[in-house]
Amino acid sequence: QVQLVESGGGLVQAGGSLRLSCAASGRTFSSYAMGWFRQAPGKEREFVAAISRGGGSTYYVDSVKGRFTCSRDNAKNTVYLQMNSLKPEDTAVYSCAARPSAYGGIVYYTEEKYDYWGQGTQVTVSS
Repeated sequence: QVQLVESGGGLVQAGGSLRLSCAASGRTFSSYAMGWFRQAPGKEREFVAAISRGGGSTYYVDSVKGRFTCSRDNAKNTVYLQMNSLKPEDTAVYSCAARPSAYGGIVYYTEEKYDYWGQGTQVTVSS
Protein backbone atom coordinates (compact mmCIF):
# COMPACT_ATOMS: atom_id res chain seq x y z
CA GLN A 1 0.00 0.00 0.00
CA VAL A 2 1.12 3.55 -0.66
CA GLN A 3 0.05 6.82 0.92
CA LEU A 4 0.07 10.02 -1.10
CA VAL A 5 0.30 13.59 0.17
CA GLU A 6 -0.05 16.56 -2.16
CA SER A 7 1.32 20.03 -1.55
CA GLY A 8 2.01 23.24 -3.44
CA GLY A 9 -1.48 24.48 -4.12
CA GLY A 10 -2.54 28.05 -3.52
CA LEU A 11 -3.92 31.24 -5.00
CA VAL A 12 -2.29 32.63 -8.11
CA GLN A 13 -3.20 35.22 -10.72
CA ALA A 14 -4.00 34.21 -14.27
CA GLY A 15 -0.79 33.72 -16.21
CA GLY A 16 1.11 32.65 -13.13
CA SER A 17 2.70 29.35 -12.20
CA LEU A 18 2.52 26.75 -9.46
CA ARG A 19 4.31 23.48 -8.89
CA LEU A 20 2.41 20.73 -7.16
CA SER A 21 4.19 17.90 -5.41
CA CYS A 22 2.91 14.49 -4.44
CA ALA A 23 5.00 12.62 -1.91
CA ALA A 24 4.54 8.88 -1.63
CA SER A 25 5.30 6.56 1.24
CA GLY A 26 6.89 3.18 0.79
CA ARG A 27 9.97 1.75 -0.86
CA THR A 28 8.46 0.70 -4.18
CA PHE A 29 7.48 4.08 -5.59
CA SER A 30 9.34 3.36 -8.82
CA SER A 31 6.96 0.51 -9.56
CA TYR A 32 3.91 2.79 -9.59
CA ALA A 33 2.46 4.66 -12.51
CA MET A 34 1.19 8.05 -11.34
CA GLY A 35 -1.54 10.41 -12.38
CA TRP A 36 -2.94 13.84 -11.61
CA PHE A 37 -6.64 14.58 -11.59
CA ARG A 38 -8.66 17.66 -10.71
CA GLN A 39 -12.17 18.45 -9.63
CA ALA A 40 -13.74 21.86 -9.93
CA PRO A 41 -16.81 22.85 -7.87
CA GLY A 42 -19.94 21.29 -9.28
CA LYS A 43 -18.02 19.24 -11.83
CA GLU A 44 -16.83 15.67 -12.10
CA ARG A 45 -13.23 14.78 -11.49
CA GLU A 46 -11.19 14.90 -14.67
CA PHE A 47 -7.85 13.55 -15.77
CA VAL A 48 -5.02 16.06 -16.07
CA ALA A 49 -1.71 14.23 -16.56
CA ALA A 50 -0.07 10.85 -16.17
CA ILE A 51 3.46 9.53 -16.02
CA SER A 52 4.86 6.05 -16.34
CA ARG A 53 6.70 4.41 -13.49
CA GLY A 54 10.11 5.26 -14.90
CA GLY A 55 9.10 8.72 -16.05
CA GLY A 56 9.80 8.08 -19.71
CA SER A 57 6.20 8.41 -20.84
CA THR A 58 3.73 11.18 -20.08
CA TYR A 59 0.24 12.00 -21.24
CA TYR A 60 -1.89 15.12 -20.83
CA VAL A 61 -5.44 16.23 -21.33
CA ASP A 62 -5.63 18.56 -24.32
CA SER A 63 -6.57 21.59 -22.23
CA VAL A 64 -3.21 21.60 -20.40
CA LYS A 65 -0.84 20.49 -23.15
CA GLY A 66 2.00 22.95 -23.54
CA ARG A 67 1.27 24.53 -20.14
CA PHE A 68 1.61 21.68 -17.62
CA THR A 69 4.53 19.29 -17.19
CA CYS A 70 4.43 16.11 -15.15
CA SER A 71 7.69 14.69 -13.86
CA ARG A 72 8.91 12.41 -11.10
CA ASP A 73 11.93 11.81 -8.93
CA ASN A 74 11.91 8.19 -7.88
CA ALA A 75 14.82 8.74 -5.50
CA LYS A 76 12.62 11.21 -3.60
CA ASN A 77 9.37 9.23 -3.96
CA THR A 78 7.77 12.33 -5.45
CA VAL A 79 5.82 13.24 -8.55
CA TYR A 80 5.42 16.84 -9.68
CA LEU A 81 3.01 18.86 -11.74
CA GLN A 82 4.51 22.09 -13.02
CA MET A 83 1.67 24.39 -14.06
CA ASN A 84 2.43 27.45 -16.15
CA SER A 85 0.23 30.04 -17.84
CA LEU A 86 -2.55 29.23 -15.43
CA LYS A 87 -6.11 30.16 -16.32
CA PRO A 88 -9.17 30.68 -14.12
CA GLU A 89 -10.62 27.47 -15.55
CA ASP A 90 -7.71 25.57 -13.99
CA THR A 91 -9.21 26.29 -10.57
CA ALA A 92 -9.88 22.96 -8.85
CA VAL A 93 -8.77 20.53 -6.19
CA TYR A 94 -5.84 18.61 -7.64
CA SER A 95 -5.21 15.05 -6.53
CA CYS A 96 -2.49 12.58 -7.36
CA ALA A 97 -3.10 8.88 -7.79
CA ALA A 98 -0.99 5.75 -8.04
CA ARG A 99 -1.28 2.24 -9.34
CA PRO A 100 1.22 -0.60 -9.50
CA SER A 101 2.49 -1.04 -13.03
CA ALA A 102 4.31 -4.03 -14.39
CA TYR A 103 5.13 -2.24 -17.64
CA GLY A 104 7.62 0.58 -17.75
CA GLY A 105 6.16 2.72 -20.50
CA ILE A 106 2.49 2.56 -19.69
CA VAL A 107 0.43 5.54 -18.54
CA TYR A 108 -3.17 5.46 -17.31
CA TYR A 109 -5.68 8.25 -17.85
CA THR A 110 -8.89 6.97 -16.34
CA GLU A 111 -9.51 7.23 -12.62
CA GLU A 112 -10.79 3.69 -12.26
CA LYS A 113 -7.32 2.44 -13.20
CA TYR A 114 -5.82 3.94 -10.04
CA ASP A 115 -5.74 2.24 -6.67
CA TYR A 116 -4.44 4.94 -4.32
CA TRP A 117 -5.35 8.59 -3.98
CA GLY A 118 -4.13 11.61 -2.10
CA GLN A 119 -6.39 14.04 -0.27
CA GLY A 120 -5.93 16.82 -2.80
CA THR A 121 -4.63 20.37 -2.81
CA GLN A 122 -6.61 23.46 -3.79
CA VAL A 123 -5.49 25.53 -6.75
CA THR A 124 -7.28 28.83 -7.29
CA VAL A 125 -6.52 31.03 -10.28
CA SER A 126 -7.89 34.56 -10.16
CA SER A 127 -8.67 36.57 -13.28
